[in-house]
Amino acid sequence: MSFNLNNIEKLASAIAAAIPTHDSELKGEIKKNLKPILSSALKKMDLVTLEDFELQKSILKKTRQKLEELEKKIAHLEKNS
Repeated sequence: MSFNLNNIEKLASAIAAAIPTHDSELKGEIKKNLKPILSSALKKMDLVTLEDFELQKSILKKTRQKLEELEKKIAHLEKNS
């Protein structure tokens, strides 16, 4: 999953804003340094988007239903053999 620059910017801003300092230059420097660190860390986490997760969840649900149907058919065929 790739995070867009806007999300990383928002995260870096939120972290920088949480740092108790009145030095705006220091906060700006912290924010600037946080962006590549956050970007790298998030890429290493191998995350998926909610959309991808929901799609896989839906596929898994359908697969489970199909498996249950097949198991019932096999049990029925074994019973009648």
